[in-house]
Amino acid sequence: MRRVKIGKLRHRITLQAPALTQDSLGVVSETWSDTATVYAQIEAISGREFFDAARVSAEVTHRIRIRHRPGIVPAMRVLEGARTFDIRAALDVDGRKRELTLMCVERV
Repeated sequence: MRRVKIGKLRHRITLQAPALTQDSLGVVSETWSDTATVYAQIEAISGREFFDAARVSAEVTHRIRIRHRPGIVPAMRVLEGARTFDIRAALDVDGRKRELTLMCVERV
């Protein structure tokens, strides 16, 4: 079992969930609302890991580890400074609800 050490959680991230809004003309648009701000470990996936992660999603470019929080789903996204990551999978790797590994794609 690999646990995230507190010293590695050095990135302050914001988790966001999508919300649909409708204006007075009936036009529906997608907006994002902040759900939590937490510390995380952000890692770029190396070549070999990229091919292993391809089973989850062929586009996964980063792994983000956070302490476990309920309610995180692939429809959400992560903000870190000016960077945006779309969540492709939220994995409780050891099933003990200690940490979540978010398999993400960085938007460019």
